[in-house]
Amino acid sequence: MQLSKTEEDLMNYLWKLEKAFMKDLLEAYPEPKPATTTVATLLKRMTDKGFIAYNLYGKSREYYPLVKKKDYFSKHVNGLIKNFFNDSASQFASFFTKETNLTKEELEHLKTLIDSEIKKK
Repeated sequence: MQLSKTEEDLMNYLWKLEKAFMKDLLEAYPEPKPATTTVATLLKRMTDKGFIAYNLYGKSREYYPLVKKKDYFSKHVNGLIKNFFNDSASQFASFFTKETNLTKEELEHLKTLIDSEIKKK
């Protein structure tokens, strides 16, 4: 299962807040804020997909994520590598380093991270 762009936006607010009622989620959005019914529909779809759950307090629902942000995006990136880069992390890394506007400092930091991972193997 995957989240739509609008569900992903809402999920990002929920990951940041960790637990939230509808009013908290609406407050997290910048202006112009979406309609309450729109957010309610997104929350229902995300619950049905198994990405979030809620605790009921009277008539109020406190939502919380069931999927960690790191796990979601890790699966997302791995799918991207598989579908667009012939399941080759090297092809992805090559594309990422050449086609994005990374600064020399960012590239140096990536090199340090890669060297560190190599030492662990």
